[in-house]
Amino acid sequence: MLYRTLELTLVPALRAAYRPVVTGLENVPRAGAVIIAANHVSFADEVFTPLAARRQIYYFAKAEYFTTPGLRGKLMAGFFNSMGHVPVARGDVRSAAAVIDIGVEVLGKGRALGIYPEGTRSPDGQLHKFRTGVARVALRSGAPIVPVGLVGTREVKSADSPRWHRVPVEVHFGAPMHFGDRADEERSSRVLREITETVRTAVQSLSGQRYVDTFASNLKAAE
Repeated sequence: MLYRTLELTLVPALRAAYRPVVTGLENVPRAGAVIIAANHVSFADEVFTPLAARRQIYYFAKAEYFTTPGLRGKLMAGFFNSMGHVPVARGDVRSAAAVIDIGVEVLGKGRALGIYPEGTRSPDGQLHKFRTGVARVALRSGAPIVPVGLVGTREVKSADSPRWHRVPVEVHFGAPMHFGDRADEERSSRVLREITETVRTAVQSLSGQRYVDTFASNLKAAE
């Protein structure tokens, strides 16, 4: 209900205020399972991507967002639930495997699943090494991957500021990639990395970012 309300109120206002440049919208299926794989530079990414795609996108969210105690926690949980966000635990191999299963389940319902293959928000605005989860979900679900390049969202909402700034935003959707016919190769680490790099190259081409061959989480841990 909340998502529909925002779709009718906030979304038109954001379109009018930012007038985002959208290309490749024809690559996003109007219905059915699809993996939306994008670069991640801002919280605003989760606002402008579905706004540009013109359909609801389900994202993974930290389980803590759904379990925080108190009134603030209840409001937060209600918001994320209404938006269709999926709670996931993080931090160990078992939780990582569960995330794959949850993603496949979401896609099995014919929904659009949003994945940030970098695993976390880029701390420096550059594109970092992708995790192979996006390849695993694609192989196991058979759903196509639509690569996405977001430009300008980091300037709209930076991590160190609560303010939103009115700056140009671009959302570029690439051609769908299909890997469902290679499902039996999921156990091959070489194939997983090959598919992941194919997606990463497409996202980089769309976003225009400089690539850094290290995981963003490693860079954050070193800070």
